[in-house]
Amino acid sequence: MPGTDTSVAAVRPAAVSTINAPVVALAGIGKRYGRMLAVDDVSLKVERGQLYGLIGADGAGKSSLMKMVAGVLAHDCGTVEVFGVRIDSERAAERVKARLGFMPQGLGLNLYPELSVEENIDFFARLRQVSAAELAPRKQQLLEMTRLAAFRTRAAKNLSGGMKQKLGLVCTLIHAPELIVLDEPTTGVDPVSRRDFWAILAQLIDAQRLTALVSTAYLDEASRFDRLALMHVGRVLAEGEPAELVAAAGLRVAQVQAEPAALAQLAAHFAQTEQTAGAGRVVVTADDDESAAAAVRAALGSDQHPVPKIVITPPDLEDLFVARLQALDGAATTRPAPDADGRFKPNRNQRPAPASERGSAPPSEYNGGTHAIDAQSLTRDFGGFRAVDRASFIVRYGEIFGLLGANGAGKTTAIKMLTGILPPSAGIGRVAGADMRQAGQAIKERIGYMSQAFSLYTDLTVMENLLLFAGVYGLTREQARSRAQWAVALGDLHGHEREPAGRLPMGLRQRLALGCALLHQPRVLFLDEPTSGVDPIGRRRFWGALRRLAREQGVAILLTTHYMAEADLCDRIALMFAGRVVADATPAQLKAELTAERGQLLEVSAEPPLAALAALRAGGFAEAVLHGRRLHVLAHDAAEAGTRIDTALAAAGLAAARITSQTLTMEDVFIHRVLALEAAALARAAA
Repeated sequence: MPGTDTSVAAVRPAAVSTINAPVVALAGIGKRYGRMLAVDDVSLKVERGQLYGLIGADGAGKSSLMKMVAGVLAHDCGTVEVFGVRIDSERAAERVKARLGFMPQGLGLNLYPELSVEENIDFFARLRQVSAAELAPRKQQLLEMTRLAAFRTRAAKNLSGGMKQKLGLVCTLIHAPELIVLDEPTTGVDPVSRRDFWAILAQLIDAQRLTALVSTAYLDEASRFDRLALMHVGRVLAEGEPAELVAAAGLRVAQVQAEPAALAQLAAHFAQTEQTAGAGRVVVTADDDESAAAAVRAALGSDQHPVPKIVITPPDLEDLFVARLQALDGAATTRPAPDADGRFKPNRNQRPAPASERGSAPPSEYNGGTHAIDAQSLTRDFGGFRAVDRASFIVRYGEIFGLLGANGAGKTTAIKMLTGILPPSAGIGRVAGADMRQAGQAIKERIGYMSQAFSLYTDLTVMENLLLFAGVYGLTREQARSRAQWAVALGDLHGHEREPAGRLPMGLRQRLALGCALLHQPRVLFLDEPTSGVDPIGRRRFWGALRRLAREQGVAILLTTHYMAEADLCDRIALMFAGRVVADATPAQLKAELTAERGQLLEVSAEPPLAALAALRAGGFAEAVLHGRRLHVLAHDAAEAGTRIDTALAAAGLAAARITSQTLTMEDVFIHRVLALEAAALARAAA
């Protein structure tokens, strides 16, 4: 079976198949790795010119399926057909490899780090036998489309994560394939680069009738696909067009503004609930808005004062995904609900924490004026490059603080200075009362750190990992046993104590890693993209654990994330750009500032989306952005903007649009703020 990476195959196309036949057809596919069933009876079709998505967390089976389609992995049962050719041998795979491009998972993993942008492109062009006459115009077009033309001579290793992914896409496309297979191309990429990536892909599909099979762990990207499959542990839970799947789900979302006691009451009645300060989001099984509102009112009872405000909205694909997972195993999926005094109730399935740790008062500095993290004008230079430029922010005990920014904004460098890994070039930083310049060991003893990569011992069991790290932290045997039981309860790991860490689902692994980072009771916790690749249920449970730590134990939590739905859950956010902190406020404040400055968010549904986007920009909406198959526009006067939108579409020969007002998300805030900062930086450079 196939053994050659499609990115370096150097063969010419086979004969073109029947134009109406599916480009990819999978029937009853199965794949095992030893005892693990990675793909279980999967069947699907990808039509010509279609953008097809495989959606799921790590371990869902997406990568295995994509490697089978790309011809680099054998399947155990079922049939794989690509361009009408049954892929059942290496010879069969070679017949279609020149007609497809494969981009593996990982930032820039198909690139050569020491080669420049242009050298990488030229190298892949030679491997793919692209003639010089074809290469020059194609390379120029792709470089301009990806905004990489100004970085031709920069080494790939010095590119940001988003730029690496765009260069990887250029190298995948340089031989003009008919089918591209992209494995999680936006994982670890900031929202602006993700938006650019999807816009480029949409243009290519529209202009070249390209077919794309793309996987992602981000549920918020699912609406971008023409058709998708929701996957979990090797199986397809749902398959179809995004809008049709949501419409047929029989779900509604209730946005409820109420007191903490009322929100706790809702959590007892509904399987899917999420809570932020003074508000709750509840997923209700109902076929219409009236029935959903009635179900929420019935759960609340008639004695609520003041009367809660209830707004019913359609569900999203994550709501559908979680509902399907619940139906599979009946797992609890809610974040722990706060009771009337704002504390979080323990999971009913958890054994109580040791009495010495349950309900104990936080250390004195939790209640006093000492800040957990105090960064003042932090600066770090690498030669002539300034990675962090006089960054200042404060994190309080009991606070979840989000440090956001595009790839290369300086977030990781700032964290490395605060944790004592890197010395600052200038500035002052105190963590848990210790000066980072003089007390490196003291800082390490007072903090917990959880990296994005799973860094525990996969061949040790859950309990063995916990006890090992307890020993590293210098805990006594009695303390180690007590803290290990506490960590098991925190992560809802009961029943998994004797299971090797390497066999755990990603969500359980991350909760185990969190427990290990907290065994020595650190006062401050640093988390680097902690839920990357975690399924929705695992992510919700993880955030439930974070909230308990912050609210009950008074732990200060600083985290980075590219998942903007998580940014909404932070108490406060600092946004970094080019090494500087350019905003520091709560999510609500950041949204209010953008609304006051630019107006409310309007979502425009018009077909075809790319033509509609061009029409709106030509009609005066220069900052209109593509969001899936819809367009997002900010306007102070919705009625006046609606008239202008219809006029612009009519001038381009397009039908009138459906325009709805939407609530601003942190992704909207992030993209508009970063794009404005980029535009200002370019204007200064040109002046």
